[in-house]
Amino acid sequence: MSVIERLGLAALHRLDPERAHDLSIRALDQGLVPLHGGPVTSDRLTVRLAGMELPNPIGLAAGYDKNGRVIAPLMRSGFGFLEIGAATPRAQPGNPKPRLFRLTDQQAIINRFGFNNEGAAVVGRRLADRPAGVPVGLNLGANKDSADRAEDFAQVLRVAGHSADFVTVNVSSPNTERLRDLQGADALAALLDRVLRARDGLPRRIPVFVKIAPDLTDAEIAQVAAVALNAGLDGIIATNTTLSRDGITGPHASQAGGLSGRPLFDRSTRVLALLYRQTGGAIPLIGVGGISTPEDVWQKVRAGATAVQIYSAMIYQGLSLAPRLAQALDQRLADERITLPDLTGSGAGDWL
Repeated sequence: MSVIERLGLAALHRLDPERAHDLSIRALDQGLVPLHGGPVTSDRLTVRLAGMELPNPIGLAAGYDKNGRVIAPLMRSGFGFLEIGAATPRAQPGNPKPRLFRLTDQQAIINRFGFNNEGAAVVGRRLADRPAGVPVGLNLGANKDSADRAEDFAQVLRVAGHSADFVTVNVSSPNTERLRDLQGADALAALLDRVLRARDGLPRRIPVFVKIAPDLTDAEIAQVAAVALNAGLDGIIATNTTLSRDGITGPHASQAGGLSGRPLFDRSTRVLALLYRQTGGAIPLIGVGGISTPEDVWQKVRAGATAVQIYSAMIYQGLSLAPRLAQALDQRLADERITLPDLTGSGAGDWL
């Protein structure tokens, strides 16, 4: 981390967390943030994910650039792929503020944003206007007051999906009431059927992923794996934030919302390993949750991830975390003389 980045983070951490987030987006938009210049890549790092060629397997998770305002600078920040959103059919303000809390001692955050965004049409236009470069996906969400949330996911896909390289069905946010009910086997199968039929109506076929919660039981994880395989889904993202507060202390520990960051690592990695075991490696998995070091990336891949995503750790380590992780992964692959495909899933049993 450069001195400039360290000073910038220190200044942002003196502000309310959501204001700091908004200022970081504005700084990126105005070209005030030093960028890596493009994706970190090498023959060792290049990986195929659901038909997409990624220059490296380090991605940006949904939630940072909800409205697609800074896609171009993020594409120059070292990532191998990006995910923006979540977008809902209609614009909505989200939950009342304050709704974002730092747990600095534990390198974690709690958020209850509630899918605040400018709506699928606006986000879709920004996706369409992005430059060529790394793959960019769109996280699909449902409006809080929707009477048919399954239709909302399909509607966002129809409106904005043609401009994305992949889409993610987000049924695991804890901040929209009863949204997680859609992770049940029957509800998820019906939802995915509707979304995949909407995908088939697009001018080109794009991969469809589903993002699940870390709070599912082993039996529920097995059901998700079976539904995903039966539906012909292109990938599973494991995991979203957790409602658990195990081991969490401090003034914000009791805040409602989803917990992400370092404390989520073990829980989310075990879910990842279970999915890998349940699917037999037949479907790509994207590992998310608690990644903050090169060793974390290594362990996610060993647990079964074809690629990974980061977000919360950037609040504490800055945007340069992405290229640092990619470069460290490249060096370790060279040192240990192993390829990413051979590493993927090789340690899943360690988590079970």
